[in-house]
Amino acid sequence: MAVSDRVITAPEDRRTAVLDVIRGARRTLLLSLFRCTDDAIFEELAKATERGVAVEALVTARAKGGRKKLAKLYRALKDARVSVSMYSDPVVKYHAKYMVADDGPAVVASLNFTKKCFSRTLDALVVTDDPTVVDGLRRLMQADRESQPVPDSLAPRLIVGPERARRQLIGLITQAQRTIRLVDAKLSDPDVVTLLKQRRSEGIAVEIFNMKRLGDLKSHGKILLIDDAIAVVGSLSLAALSLDFRREVAITVETPSAVAEIARLFESIGEAAPSGSPDGIDTKGAALW
Repeated sequence: MAVSDRVITAPEDRRTAVLDVIRGARRTLLLSLFRCTDDAIFEELAKATERGVAVEALVTARAKGGRKKLAKLYRALKDARVSVSMYSDPVVKYHAKYMVADDGPAVVASLNFTKKCFSRTLDALVVTDDPTVVDGLRRLMQADRESQPVPDSLAPRLIVGPERARRQLIGLITQAQRTIRLVDAKLSDPDVVTLLKQRRSEGIAVEIFNMKRLGDLKSHGKILLIDDAIAVVGSLSLAALSLDFRREVAITVETPSAVAEIARLFESIGEAAPSGSPDGIDTKGAALW
């Protein structure tokens, strides 16, 4: 079975893509949320439960802004008749952002379902009908709801932190043959930074867009592109906190049309990024150490 992936990067299209998946659910809808403040999302979730869809949400128990924001999210989900579970690991913070409708599609996102991320951030989301991804996200959510270990046999496309994200991402960076392009305003992990410098010294073209703003948008998403052939989209930042101490989920993408969308995004932010800044930004806005 051919896998169909779509990547949505344009701010004006992100909310529509999420709403379309919610509207298409007929039996079940699973939501992994770090933040959600958009009224249109809550309205569509309420409509889903009204038509008989069993909607379940797994949400963080810790977030910047404290209990008030989390309580507001919890109330809004309850008002939409969503079944809510809290991720309760005493050490690992919950930061994953994904959704599964019925037997697919699944959505893996770098963005939160907030008004800000639907309009003012550089972010991306992947919509896929890959049955191995759908099954893997279902089983991951069940394990996290029940405080169980991450299942061993998740789809290789799913990059899951903290258990396997570091190994998977270092493997992708190591296998690059020509180019590595990265959007990550929080890039700081010493081992990853050392590896990126090494790859550049080996002749790989390394472009790192690590500014806090790129053009008119706040840099929020974490997007990696290897050899213009493999893209990674998700909540994972290449920082030790994200790699080693948070539940994070990203996905690899190899569908040519979807990878081309990511490549176009890099071209557009390269044009918008500042040039000649004192922190090592070259004429394309890429940090070259």
